Amino acid sequence: MAQFEIDILGCGSATPSARHNPSCQVINFRGRLMMIDCGEGAQVEMRKMKLSFARLTNIFISHMHGDHVFGLPGLLSTMALHDKGGSVEIWLPADGVEVMKSITDYFCRESTFEIRLHGVEGSGGEIYRDHALSVTAFPLYHRVACYGYVFRELPKPRHINGEMVKFYNVPVSKMASLRDGADFVTPDGTVIPNSRLTSPPDPAVSYAYCSDTVFSAKVAEAVKGVDLLYHEATYDDAFAAKARERGHSTAREAAIIARMAGVKKLMIGHYSKRYSDADLLVSQAREEFDAVIPADEGLRVELLK
Repeated sequence: MAQFEIDILGCGSATPSARHNPSCQVINFRGRLMMIDCGEGAQVEMRKMKLSFARLTNIFISHMHGDHVFGLPGLLSTMALHDKGGSVEIWLPADGVEVMKSITDYFCRESTFEIRLHGVEGSGGEIYRDHALSVTAFPLYHRVACYGYVFRELPKPRHINGEMVKFYNVPVSKMASLRDGADFVTPDGTVIPNSRLTSPPDPAVSYAYCSDTVFSAKVAEAVKGVDLLYHEATYDDAFAAKARERGHSTAREAAIIARMAGVKKLMIGHYSKRYSDADLLVSQAREEFDAVIPADEGLRVELLK
């Protein structure tokens, strides 16, 4: 069964709190795990959420502030203890590659898997693609080099109409081309339109992750039309000036970005430790955009439902 699930492991901001872990999410895409940011406590939360270390293949780091990356050395060390094989691909801002290489060379020198570091720089662009998924990086606007990521399913194949392909005696060898949209030509030269033999594919879905950033229309353009947008919402309206000073956004600003981008749903997070719950932030966000959900540790969002 197809799967595109977002698991929240941490949604707090930089200062530790008893309520939230620092930033970390895991995307479960068709049984393969990809992590976004890796704050402290990530591996413990993976245990709680029953996410397999062995299935983690890709990690995307937004920026080199501790609350987004300090959990990574420990996680990689634990994965080695569990004899994970193969490789782990890690994307991070280019200016952090040498720093991270020195850390992994020291603490993961006996790793059972290869650690491959990739620098993201400039305007980003597509940094990963396989047969079903594309990942694009785009700049965010924080106090250090920072990137957001968009995860998009590639267009899906059309559905075969079993009764019709049987009626027209379509051979099995032609099924792949039918799924790709091709017509079928019978032995006597008759063209059977693809629309008669198949039905439209399921829609491809998309997810965008925006960690630390001030409000910017450029961010809205980068995440335009995604099904689910995660956008940091560190503060409420009363601290808008502090948000700008520290390179962050308010919940209202996150919602304005969602509205400008025409996304289907907004998830907010990266809460300041000053909030005992997310009610005020959600309330202010919903004044600008209706479909708002608060991130919380243990939350799972299935995009294909």
